[in-house]
Amino acid sequence: MTEKEKMLRQLIYDANNDKDLIEERRVAKELCYDFNNLRPSDTDGQQKIMRQLLGKTEGDSFCIVAPFWCDYGYNIEIGKNFFANHNTVILDGAKVKFGDNVFIAPNCGFHTAGHPIDFERRNQGLEYAYPITVGDNVWIGAGVQVMPGVTIGSNVVIGGGSVVVKDIPSNVVAVGNPCRVVRPITDDDKLKSWDRT
Repeated sequence: MTEKEKMLRQLIYDANNDKDLIEERRVAKELCYDFNNLRPSDTDGQQKIMRQLLGKTEGDSFCIVAPFWCDYGYNIEIGKNFFANHNTVILDGAKVKFGDNVFIAPNCGFHTAGHPIDFERRNQGLEYAYPITVGDNVWIGAGVQVMPGVTIGSNVVIGGGSVVVKDIPSNVVAVGNPCRVVRPITDDDKLKSWDRT
């Protein structure tokens, strides 16, 4: 079994000494570099590179604001009306799937990769990758970090600065480190405004 096959099967694998994975990361980083160095007005160029880099894009309505970084790209799927603000990082050793109408604030990370707790295997450069899934109609606040194997339901708000280490159900506001549900989203939320005046 190749190291890539192990990675995609959620087994411990060696990403640091496998020439195929190293080359795939190099190609992805080159595309990220090209994307990050385009003029902000070159939206056609941005879309072209992202369609080349990402595994799946739904529709034409997505926007990713530079800088953006990922490991492989082909494991990332985005739904319709996707928006990711500055400094989004996606470590996509495993699948990272976003539903429709997902909004990601600046400085967020989605990390499928992790390393063994024991230093012997960790020092060998071994790692694992567990998938991340984000449902529809999700707003992820600034500075949120989503860890390996997490599923976030639909109609969810994740408060800024949260570290999401466990699954979050649908229709809730969740916040904190570790991130936890603080309340359901209700019809009353449609009547509220965040206007501080």
